[in-house]
Amino acid sequence: MAENYIPDTAFSRLGDDDGAPFYDPVAAATFPTHVLRYRNQRWAGRVGLGALDGDGWIDHFGRFRPLPDNLQRPIALRYHGHQFRTYNPDIGDGRGFLFAQLRDDQGRLLDLGTKGSGKTPYSRFGDGRLTLKGGVREALATEMLEALGVYTSKTFSLVETGEALIRQDEPSPTRSAVMVRLSHSHVRFGAFQRLAFEKDAGAIGDLVDYCVAQFYPSLAALDGAEKTAAFFGRVVARTARLAAQWMAAGFVHGVLNTDNMNVTGESFDYGPWRFAPVADPGFTAAYFDQTGLYAFGRQAEAGAWNLAQLGGALSLVAEADALNAALKAYGDHYQEAMADAFFARLGLERTGTDDFDLVGDLLGWMTEKGAPYEQVLFDWFAGAASAGRAAESPAAPLYAEDAFAPIRDRLLASAPVRPERLSHAYFASPRPCTMLIDEVEAIWEPIAEADDWSAFEQKLDAVAGMREAYGFEASRYEADA
Repeated sequence: MAENYIPDTAFSRLGDDDGAPFYDPVAAATFPTHVLRYRNQRWAGRVGLGALDGDGWIDHFGRFRPLPDNLQRPIALRYHGHQFRTYNPDIGDGRGFLFAQLRDDQGRLLDLGTKGSGKTPYSRFGDGRLTLKGGVREALATEMLEALGVYTSKTFSLVETGEALIRQDEPSPTRSAVMVRLSHSHVRFGAFQRLAFEKDAGAIGDLVDYCVAQFYPSLAALDGAEKTAAFFGRVVARTARLAAQWMAAGFVHGVLNTDNMNVTGESFDYGPWRFAPVADPGFTAAYFDQTGLYAFGRQAEAGAWNLAQLGGALSLVAEADALNAALKAYGDHYQEAMADAFFARLGLERTGTDDFDLVGDLLGWMTEKGAPYEQVLFDWFAGAASAGRAAESPAAPLYAEDAFAPIRDRLLASAPVRPERLSHAYFASPRPCTMLIDEVEAIWEPIAEADDWSAFEQKLDAVAGMREAYGFEASRYEADA
């Protein structure tokens, strides 16, 4: 392994010899074949795994032979959760596990977790597998979100595994895969909910201590209830930031259950996701979300509701008044985060005066006009420095209307941040890179029909160009908010 490979199996030090009450040791499935379909070499290098050859990569991320000095057995994390606001005590890592933990080039603890790696004690009636299409979709989502400035998990590896899977929501039999994701935490809100359900206050305290030590170390000197309330306050702020970043990216996660939100405010677990073509608050990603509970315009509300459930679990070890005060700050955090996220997407400096009002006015105008979401943010990147570009845009007739004039004036008056980014070839195109559902289906079709991966690779290249052009630091995890 490279010099910067730094294993640290911190989570395995929780619980008893068998991991209770936090996790269960499990074994990976044995697959008939292993064909590498995606390898995140950028991030492999940052965690000391970039020098692995092809066989070594498959050995570790297809057959799951332990990494050196790392977890000797994978562990399935225990958690409960509210799924579409109905409490479910029968869930946990059902088709994935924590495979390894290690430090990156900034010293941050990272998890390598799987999806589709076989059955666990929490699989219930599932087969523990992942469709290849699901893995392709997750790779596309994470690459796009990282490029757009969303703090997201990274798809680290995707290996096709040679099984025929039966699924109700896509043509079957369909191809199988196993995916590895890289993230800063697998501690979900639902982990605390399970411990509260079991009335295990001591374990809740231990899990809070773990999270504080790894993600919020400035709180370590606090004691007991005060530490827990302060920890919750950090999670509230980070969840608000995540909801704002989704909005600025025009992204709909689709399934914002409490087991799909974690304590670092990192976006992860991409099932029925979508990017919104226009600013439609009612736009949903999941066909089964018939009431629009997790619609585009309700994601901030979903975050607040989920935080309330986390706060309820933490109330076993912290004062309710302190937890309520932290949760009450969510709205203010969200407004600030929306201004931060949208001004970053627009490449403009915040003035601190009525910034959120500009965001609201822009979204209101986009909603009323049905303006193409990504096109507008692309056209006006760096404000006045892009006025000429915007005048040549396919959306230019919308910008010429009187209704846009007050917004245009604000954009032109705002100082750009690093306007030299406009010299990147990405901004010479009249249209931005997008990841709408019809594009995703068009990428999958040749894979399914002819094992042709060229469209997938071309889209990843286009997203890489966008990532370089914007230069966001979506992967940066700052230890304390």
